[in-house]
Amino acid sequence: MDRLIYTSMTGAKALMQRQESLSHNLANANTQGFRAELTAFRAVPVRADGTATTRVANLEATAGFDDAAGPMMTTGRSMDVAIRGAGYFAVQALDGNEAYTRNGNFTVGSDGTIQTHNGLPVVGEGGPLVAPANSNILIGQDGTVSARVGNQAPQQVGRLKLVNLPNTELTKGTDGLLRTQSGDPAPNDGNVRVAEGVLEGSNVNVVEAMIGMIAVSRQFEMQMKMMQNAETNEQRAQQLLSLRM
Repeated sequence: MDRLIYTSMTGAKALMQRQESLSHNLANANTQGFRAELTAFRAVPVRADGTATTRVANLEATAGFDDAAGPMMTTGRSMDVAIRGAGYFAVQALDGNEAYTRNGNFTVGSDGTIQTHNGLPVVGEGGPLVAPANSNILIGQDGTVSARVGNQAPQQVGRLKLVNLPNTELTKGTDGLLRTQSGDPAPNDGNVRVAEGVLEGSNVNVVEAMIGMIAVSRQFEMQMKMMQNAETNEQRAQQLLSLRM
C-alpha cells in the first residue's frame, strides 16, 4: 500500500516544481531577453543496502532553458541593442564573474560605466566598457561602441564582448543570467551581430504556459486523490483483518 502513497507523493512534489517553473516564466513574460525555463523529470529506483528495489521516486532532471529568440521591438534608442540570430551579451554579475544575457537595454552609469538596466557592467573585449562624460553612445552592428561628445567626431571606446555557445554548455542562474557549465569565460565570437534601436522581448509563450499550469493543477489533484484512495484501501484492509481476528 505504501508503494502507491510513495509514488503519488513524489509525483505531486514534481508537479509542484513544474508549477513553480511555469509561474516564474509567466512572471517574466514582459522581461526583455528572458529565456523560458524548461523542466523535465525522470524515474529513479530507490535503493537500500541488502534490500530489493521496490520504490521509485520522481526526480527533477534539469532541462535548462528555451533558447528560441523572442520578439523584436523597435525603440529607436541608440543604447538599445538586440542580438541578430544566436549569441549573447557579456556582463559582469554581482559575484564579479562573467555572465551572459540577451537583454540589450543599456545605460551609462554616473561613473561612465556602460551598464545593463539593473546596474551590471557591460563587458567589452578588454573588460568593462567606460564612456566619456556627457557623451552620446553609438553601437555598431559588430558591437563596436563609440562615444561622441558635443559636435566632435565619434571616438571608439571599445567593443561589446559577444559570445555564441549552445545552450547545452550554458546554465541559467537564479538571477536570470546564463553562465558556462565550467564557470570559465566564453570566447568572443566575431560573427555575432547586433541591431541598434531594437530590444528583444521574452520568449515565453503565455498561452502555452497557462495551459501547462491548468494541466499541472489537474494532475496534482489526481495525485492527491490517489493518496486518498490509498488511505481508504488501508482502512478497509484493517477492518477486514480485525474481523478475521
